[in-house]
Amino acid sequence: MAIPKLTTLELRIMEAVWKLGPCSVREIQEAFPATRRPAYTTIQTTVYRLETKKALRRAKKISNAHIFEAVLSPRAARGRLVDELLSLLGGGPSLLMAHLIETGKLTRDDIAEAEEVLARFEQNEFEQEEKSK
Repeated sequence: MAIPKLTTLELRIMEAVWKLGPCSVREIQEAFPATRRPAYTTIQTTVYRLETKKALRRAKKISNAHIFEAVLSPRAARGRLVDELLSLLGGGPSLLMAHLIETGKLTRDDIAEAEEVLARFEQNEFEQEEKSK
């Protein structure tokens, strides 16, 4: 399944659903800060778009309210955003990494964590290669 491209509002709605679990349009709307809360109909329209994109689905109906749940995982959605960013930067992560280091947003702890993830990835690749022999 292709991971859909999400607008900023769609991503904010997805974050609300990931946090709340299965919920109604009203509950999603109320998850936004009161001072910057989109109108109910805006949330409703966007939820229906997310349903069309197969990022959300209707889980059930309670009285007149449809209850929606996430189909798309946070990891998949964020992965798509990172892939889009890297594509804008020419496909490689070096510009992004340099910027994060220069601005102090990438610490030695972050680098150590990334090295652990890379080691696990390499170990899994090695194990898969061994199984295929």
